[in-house]
Amino acid sequence: MYIHLGGEKIIRASELVAIFDISIEQSSKLSKQFVAQARKRKDVEIIGEEEAKSIVVTQHRIYYSPISSSTLKKRSHQFATN
Repeated sequence: MYIHLGGEKIIRASELVAIFDISIEQSSKLSKQFVAQARKRKDVEIIGEEEAKSIVVTQHRIYYSPISSSTLKKRSHQFATN
């Protein structure tokens, strides 16, 4: 199954590791360091032109999504229960 992250970006549900609200980047030193390391490796992708509302962590990349974390979590849980 697949999860639509916004824009034209779709990922495999099996690759999903975590979904966070964008506010975690400001409130957690550890998450700032995690994203900074991913940026150095060029493993970060910003989806679309809208302001990011969530951070999606997959096995290979980090995505800044314009879709809220609650909406993305609902989408991911649909696949877990089916």
